[in-house]
Amino acid sequence: MSNEPLLPFDPSKPNIARAYDHILGGKDNFAVDRELTEQILRVFPLAGVLARENRMFLARAVDYVSRQGVLQFLDVGSGLPTSPNTHEVAWGVNSDARVVYVDNDPVVIVHARALLAASGKVSAVPGDVRRPNAILTSPDVTALIDLNEPACVILTMILHFLEPAEAADIVAAFVRELAPGSFLVLSVGFSSAPSLADQVISAYTAGGLHVHDREQIAGYFAGLDLVQPGLTEARRWRPEHPDLQAQDRPADLLAGVGRKVA
Repeated sequence: MSNEPLLPFDPSKPNIARAYDHILGGKDNFAVDRELTEQILRVFPLAGVLARENRMFLARAVDYVSRQGVLQFLDVGSGLPTSPNTHEVAWGVNSDARVVYVDNDPVVIVHARALLAASGKVSAVPGDVRRPNAILTSPDVTALIDLNEPACVILTMILHFLEPAEAADIVAAFVRELAPGSFLVLSVGFSSAPSLADQVISAYTAGGLHVHDREQIAGYFAGLDLVQPGLTEARRWRPEHPDLQAQDRPADLLAGVGRKVA
């Protein structure tokens, strides 16, 4: 895998990682990214809520997996560093945890490497989620991740940028190489309202969005044991303070954690 980012840096075009950063309240974005997120929020005002719920789900999932004794995390499509990030949560359970962030965006790699420069237990590596084998065999990844031992692959808010069939193949390729006792952490946007989905897809110009239904997303966990409460909305996956009155939404974020058994 090349040490160079896979996408050219272009501040004149909206960017997935920078738009996500802006919707989370970050500062590493440009006017074109802010215009995009404002357009999406006009179409679907809950988009920012879902982004924040995804970060909270990620933190809870990493905390859970860490407490099962897993010390290795591969965060693919990690986006710009946002606290609490994967390594911060994992280190909160065990300071020996090792984390590799993978992204195809130059801004992500530069910022992550600057943030993590002093640590030998975490790194940022350029890579394309569509090439899982290249990621898993990269010397930059294998320097920290030993696939003969349990590890956790994180694919949050990234698979809806791929066709469902391609997403299924990608997840299967990652899971196939994991040792028993490993985990998959996954979240995918979905909508039960076709007209809303069409509007969001048309408005989102930073990358192609694709509709994944609940059955397809459940299929990504094929061969894995789903951790309770199973596949559910991100806000409902082991929340610290359950909202028993929470209403269903026309679009949401499905999330789950699966364990690979022998």
